Amino acid sequence: MAEKDQEFVEYVVKSLVNSPDDVSTKRTVDEMGVLIELTVNAEDMGQVIGKAGQTAKALRTLLRVMGAKNNARINLKIIEPAGGKRSTEEIEKKEEEPEM
Repeated sequence: MAEKDQEFVEYVVKSLVNSPDDVSTKRTVDEMGVLIELTVNAEDMGQVIGKAGQTAKALRTLLRVMGAKNNARINLKIIEPAGGKRSTEEIEKKEEEPEM
C-alpha cells in the first residue's frame, strides 16, 4: 500500500480539476499515521472541496476505508494555495471590520 493511497488521491483529483498539471501530493508517515498533503491550482479549489465540502469529505472517507483495509490511518490535508479566494489579507480584513 506504500504509495497506492497517494496515487489514488492524485488520480481522482486530476480527474476533477481543470488544471491537472498543477496537482501535487506529498506523503509523510509518522506515529499518527499517513498524511497526504494535496496542493491544487487556486481556481480548482472549489471543485476539490465541493459544495459544502462534500467532495473532500467523500475523498477522506474513501481514504479511511483504504487505510482500514491495510490497518493504517490515512489523513488528507488540502493546502490552500497562495492567491486563493481566501487569502490571508482578506481574512485579516474581515476580522478587523466591525459587524453591523
